Amino acid sequence: MVGIIDYNAGNVTSVERALAYLDAPYIMSKEPEKLMNCDRLLFPGVGEAAYAMEQLKKTGFDLFIKEWVKSGKKLMGICLGSQIIFDWSEEGDTPCLGLIPGKIRSFSSLWKEAGVKEGLYKSPQIGYNDLTYLNGSSSLLSGIPEHSDFYFVHSYVICPDDKSVIKAVTDYGIQVPACVEKDNITAFQFHPEKSGEKGLQILRNFVKE
Repeated sequence: MVGIIDYNAGNVTSVERALAYLDAPYIMSKEPEKLMNCDRLLFPGVGEAAYAMEQLKKTGFDLFIKEWVKSGKKLMGICLGSQIIFDWSEEGDTPCLGLIPGKIRSFSSLWKEAGVKEGLYKSPQIGYNDLTYLNGSSSLLSGIPEHSDFYFVHSYVICPDDKSVIKAVTDYGIQVPACVEKDNITAFQFHPEKSGEKGLQILRNFVKE
């Protein structure tokens, strides 16, 4: 059974529709206690980091997610849910969940540091971009050919301290981590639920793993 976290900052409707399409059993709730008996947890998200963290604290999901990860059960993050699992976000100078060491930084900051010509790329990155696999990839990408396209919408970039957790990247002026994985946590910067059949395959893999 998949638990979907609904914390008023998530793309929960599209995730719910994708799981329903796959006939995958799930529970979506705004209350942590109702997801306790699930065996895997889906952590979606769109929007602004500070607001999302505020909502997680209000609902008690911040502590729930930390305890969930400690228990060893599977957690999958999507978009904003792939970012605020790290220590800190440059967006609003926001302390985050600290489940994986690292920071979330803006495209503009990273492009400037990398010497990317101003105006060459637009932020946010919106649209399909292809993946290159790294560090053995992830089991959740099984059955999906390398260089497949997935749908991205984001202005901030995952910057893990340990680069070995990066399992796939895309190029958008700089190398952008698109999938990160550490122990029982796998997170995708793109939206599997909005990426057609290959995105559905990721969700199939998560449900069946």
